[in-house]
Amino acid sequence: MTTKTPAGTRAPGSPPPGTSAPGARASGPPARRAADATAGEVLAGYLHAQATEFLRSLRSHGESGADAEDATEAARLLRRSARRLSGALHVYRPLTDTAWTDQLRSELVWLSETLALEHAYAARLARLRGALHRLSGAGAAEAEPGTAVVAPRGESGAAARARAAEGTGGGLTVGAARAGALLERRLTLARTRAHSAALQALGSSRFHAVADNVAVLASEVPLDPAAHDLLAREALSHFVDQAHRRLADAVEGLPLSVAGHPYNAEALAHGLAATPTADAPPAEGRQDAPWHQVRRLVRLRRYGQEVLDEQEQVEVEPTLSVRLLGASQALDRHRDAAEAAAAAAAAARTPRIAPATAYALGVLHADQRHDVEAARFAFGRLWQRLVVTTP
Repeated sequence: MTTKTPAGTRAPGSPPPGTSAPGARASGPPARRAADATAGEVLAGYLHAQATEFLRSLRSHGESGADAEDATEAARLLRRSARRLSGALHVYRPLTDTAWTDQLRSELVWLSETLALEHAYAARLARLRGALHRLSGAGAAEAEPGTAVVAPRGESGAAARARAAEGTGGGLTVGAARAGALLERRLTLARTRAHSAALQALGSSRFHAVADNVAVLASEVPLDPAAHDLLAREALSHFVDQAHRRLADAVEGLPLSVAGHPYNAEALAHGLAATPTADAPPAEGRQDAPWHQVRRLVRLRRYGQEVLDEQEQVEVEPTLSVRLLGASQALDRHRDAAEAAAAAAAAARTPRIAPATAYALGVLHADQRHDVEAARFAFGRLWQRLVVTTP
């Protein structure tokens, strides 16, 4: 994904003529790391670093050219910086010029979500492929690496592979092979559309405005005047504690007692329950929503902790940081499994598919819902340790 800047225009994120380059900090004194450092200095230092990383990733993305691997890595780093900037601006919102940062924060969320879609569809397809192969006992009987499957004119490569698996009896059942072909068609189309949407976003005036505002953060952070009068060790901890309380309140609403086993049949049956009407949201979607909200709050808590660590240039509480990361990863697995299950269910609703294909998709859906329950179980155990670690 590359974008071109028209001749005579300023590239997104580049400073206006006559100003210093992004990342320059000549406009203010260096942040103090001693006990008397102010909250404004520490927060500005963290935002400076993340904004500079954002602009560096943007430049790398523009220079990647036709190298898809470099472009993908640059987009990943761009999303990473955007998430951390928006997270820090959220947790420490009262310390900033809220009229300016609120708009930037919402735009960074938009950018991160737009750029993440292509990767999400690719990872979802890989996950579902692997699960289908595992469930059908494929692997040992697959064709040797490098064996080509020639598709007749008018037939897709995925359909040709399904037909070959059916004809050779290579370990994949007919239903699983056709289910894999169907999922590949659907998710590849969705990935292509997400790629086009990302290219369009990166070339839009909306993105140029975001990059220019991030360039401002890389030089001078718009802070509330009071932020320069508050001691970092007191003010930053106060806002992190608030973020932790919001997280703890959200976790209180989760059925952690129901998720007390790695594979919970009762919760799984509830997730697979039929909906009262055809247009009603799936039961599993309503069940997953509070967990997705907790995932977002865990991420905010992590980014708030990173700013605290920035204060001392070391991890203030290494055990806490590690457990927050573990909890975040467990909820990432929960989201991935839930979205994969939803993709399998959506494919099973395709009109006029063979019963064997629908059956394979149903088994795949149930398998991914089992993974959802396993991720909830893992998070529950990690949260218990996190509560012990947190004062």
